[in-house]
Amino acid sequence: MTQLVWFKRDLRIHDHTPLFEAAARGPVLPLYIVEPNLLQSASMHPAHWTFIRASLIELRDHLARLGQPLIVRVGEAITVFKALQEAIAFTHLWAYEESGNGLTYARDRAVRRWARSVGLPFTEIPQNGIIRGRLDRDQWSSHWEAAMNAAITPTPDVLPTIDLPIGAIPTHAELQLAPDEMSKAQPGGEAAGLRLLRSFLHERGETYTRAMSSPLEGWWTCSRLSPYLAWGTLSARRAYQDTLGAQAALAALPQAALGRWPSAYRSFTERLAWRSHFMQKLETEPRLEFENLVTTYDRVRVGEFNVGRFNAWEHGQTGYPMIDACMRCLAQTGWINFRMRAMLVSFAAYDLWLHWRDFAHVLSQRFLDYEPGIHYPQLQMQSGTTGINALRIYNPTKQAIDQDPNGDFIRKFVPELASVPTTWIHTPWLMPSDLQRRLGVRIGREYPAPIVDHDRQYTLAREKLGVIRQLPETRLQANAVQERLGSRRKPRRAPRSRKSSISQDQLPLF
Repeated sequence: MTQLVWFKRDLRIHDHTPLFEAAARGPVLPLYIVEPNLLQSASMHPAHWTFIRASLIELRDHLARLGQPLIVRVGEAITVFKALQEAIAFTHLWAYEESGNGLTYARDRAVRRWARSVGLPFTEIPQNGIIRGRLDRDQWSSHWEAAMNAAITPTPDVLPTIDLPIGAIPTHAELQLAPDEMSKAQPGGEAAGLRLLRSFLHERGETYTRAMSSPLEGWWTCSRLSPYLAWGTLSARRAYQDTLGAQAALAALPQAALGRWPSAYRSFTERLAWRSHFMQKLETEPRLEFENLVTTYDRVRVGEFNVGRFNAWEHGQTGYPMIDACMRCLAQTGWINFRMRAMLVSFAAYDLWLHWRDFAHVLSQRFLDYEPGIHYPQLQMQSGTTGINALRIYNPTKQAIDQDPNGDFIRKFVPELASVPTTWIHTPWLMPSDLQRRLGVRIGREYPAPIVDHDRQYTLAREKLGVIRQLPETRLQANAVQERLGSRRKPRRAPRSRKSSISQDQLPLF
């Protein structure tokens, strides 16, 4: 009665329900399928495989200590399952449900059809508080709350060894992937995620609520857990319950010793809830990856793609220092705090008037924590095509002044501007020409002039989208979107304050 457990975006042994349930029913064959068509798709980056591969190496070691190492196969899922069934004759297939992109949705549907056709029981277990199928949005928060408060799933004590070649975990070159040039990305693995969780809850996170907006302070103060949640080396339930445990421990401290920790824990649990809220949107509306949520917005940004502006944005050459610093930071590290992510989308969507579909793959590749269920709903929300969210058009110069007042972040990632005085660091195009010559930072030569006028583009974008927003058909569709996908309330048991710290322009990455 061999049970096959299919690992996907759940690369851990702790709080892994399919693994535990399978182990209770017979010998377990733990499997990861390396799918070249996914890894070579437009949404993926070689850095994703670096993170996944390191996580697989660690997962194989953890499973081996239980008795049965991870089996790795390369190929298309159904082909792999057929070959394994001939070799080992497994009797049950287990996996987590995955709220993925169109490619993984199609693959999972195909696997379900195949399993039915051969009479193979296939159990998919929900995760992240996401509901598959019929959804009652009014009850969703209570459902999510119950899922997060459910008991952590135990890890099996032992897994009987199965005599089967385990297979190599292929390198980038073996998969014909480009070399990974994201030199400063976070390492993969379950242990790294758990260490970060502990350090965030007990050392780094006290000023989280305030400092999460800063691209400088966020490196230390933000949890930095998003890649581990995205690739499943850490479960959202573990993060949630450990946070509540840390909060409960505050009760033993005098008021004067609490500092800002209560606010930090509250903000973090709220953002865990919002993370699942956005993933639920894609689960409910898979077309979000491909289509405007409100179709009346299909008439804007049509035929207006400007390749020069797009390339300047992608490579951090827009002439706006904070935009360029953030894009270059992502290219090196795969992470930036969420306010800066929202600013990057705003600049592409409104200042450059690019359709979100035209730049979605650039950001999915740059985000080490690429999570489809967050990525596409957020792109649409920040681009103004949902019909239910206010337009958030970020002024890149104001953001630079507010979030990097001394220009330290800009100088770090835009070294051409390292010698520019703080007076001019946010608006180098306004520097006197003689100062530009003395510093060797001539605008238009060593560093580009702004490729667009933000104030003008702001006005044009609001005018164009405002016309669409007022159409009766837009309002009708927006009401329907709110009914299907809109939030209803916060989880009742999540810690609260008199005034919520939630701001959707800062959600839901950590």
